[in-house]
Amino acid sequence: MKSARITKPHGPLEVQQLEIPKPMGPQVLVKVNSSGVCHSDIHLWDGGYEGLDGQILKTTDRGVEYPLTPGHEIAGTIESLGDQAEGFSKNEKVIVYPWIGEGLCPACRSGEENLCDKPRSLGVYLDGGYSEYVLVPSYKYLVKIDDDLDMDAAATLSCSALTAYGAVKNANLKPNDNVVIVGTGGLGLMAIQLASAVTGARIIALDIDDDKLKTAKDSGANDTINSKKEDPVKAIMELTNNVGADAVIDFVNASKTVEIDMQFLRRRARVVLVGLFGGELKLGLVSMPTRAYRIIGSYTGTINDLVELVSLAKRGVIKPLISNRFKLDQTTQALTMLKEGKIVGRGVINP
Repeated sequence: MKSARITKPHGPLEVQQLEIPKPMGPQVLVKVNSSGVCHSDIHLWDGGYEGLDGQILKTTDRGVEYPLTPGHEIAGTIESLGDQAEGFSKNEKVIVYPWIGEGLCPACRSGEENLCDKPRSLGVYLDGGYSEYVLVPSYKYLVKIDDDLDMDAAATLSCSALTAYGAVKNANLKPNDNVVIVGTGGLGLMAIQLASAVTGARIIALDIDDDKLKTAKDSGANDTINSKKEDPVKAIMELTNNVGADAVIDFVNASKTVEIDMQFLRRRARVVLVGLFGGELKLGLVSMPTRAYRIIGSYTGTINDLVELVSLAKRGVIKPLISNRFKLDQTTQALTMLKEGKIVGRGVINP
């Protein structure tokens, strides 16, 4: 099989010929139709994340090993099954839940494998979907999809939509709450759709790109702000009658964006941090208890959340925006375009 692999950080991905894995026990081999291109893939490609004082947190220090086949948003058809795999059959269409845990920690035991102490996520620690085939460790990480659900759109449910869904849930939005969504790429647009469909909150979208903000408006945002062209704090305070936002969901999560977030909050506000751009934040500690802010880290979602998302997509409540499609030999181009902000919505690899 052909797989596009990161052989070393910053280097172009190499399309290599690998032996097709044979599933054993509960394992399932999935023929990949679509694999989403995610910002997390860029961090794997870069070899790290920005930490405190500009220090780079290396992916290898987290247990990532190269060469690696990235790609954790995977939709495809079942090619073959191990002798202990149950409930599925060859050629069925499935989405792969990639946030696999080791199964024994408190998070895994409570159904939150995405927060496992020793994760084994596909496309991060195990080879993923930038490939013609992917070996899934167990059939329990598969979710069936109907023929009428587009495979490219379905793939993005397992990270882009799942991460957005988890973040919206963590924001604990109520009808008429003012929520600011920072960053209107693929995740932000999905969060806007979800918040609009299931919460009744008033959505304010914040970005620096007018085209993305127009798409955000079309996706359900009530108001949009270009923070390059106007003071975002002043604009948000005006939109909220000088009270401030009830919640902010930051899909960038960089030093600059979070510093701004903290300036337009009302008392009791929730700050949900999702993006992985990183950096550091200086906080006035007295304001944390006196204004009762809550800062919440949000990382993907559970497999039950994914099942709920498939239902929402099937009913047309959410519609993932697929804007770019690439082949395996275009994976370096795909990551470069995403890194440069040239993909509006979501890009997918079609092996």
